[in-house]
Amino acid sequence: QVQLKESGGGSVQAGGSLRLSCVASGNPARSSCMAWFRQPPNNEREAVAVIDLDGTTNYAGSVKGRFTIAKDNAKNTLYLEMNDLKTEDSAMYFCAYDPWGCTLINGSPSLVNTDYRHWGQGTQVTVSA
Repeated sequence: QVQLKESGGGSVQAGGSLRLSCVASGNPARSSCMAWFRQPPNNEREAVAVIDLDGTTNYAGSVKGRFTIAKDNAKNTLYLEMNDLKTEDSAMYFCAYDPWGCTLINGSPSLVNTDYRHWGQGTQVTVSA
C-alpha cells in the first residue's frame, strides 16, 4: 500500500533551479524501481529519469546533464534536482514506484516502461522565459 506524495514544484524563470521531493509512505520494497515522469498540458506523460535499487540511473536526453535523480532510502524519499530549467520543462511532474524493480537494458534501467504500480498526485513546475 505504498503511497507517494510529491512536493517542491513552483514557478521559476528560465535558468533557475528546483528540487522536487517524493516521500513514499507505507512499506516500499528495497528491490524497487522509482522514476520521475512529467506531463505537459494536453500532452502525453513521459519518463524523465529512473533509478533502481543500487542507484543506477537513466535520463531522458532532453534533461540529461541538467537533472539529477537521487534517493534517500533511510528517509524513503526520492528527489529530482532540476537545474538550468527551460520553458520546455514546464509540466506536471509525477513520481512513480514499482516493487518489481526496474528493467535493466545494457546495465541501465529502462525509460521505456511506463506501467508503474504506484503514482503520486503530481506537482506543477512552471518555467517562464
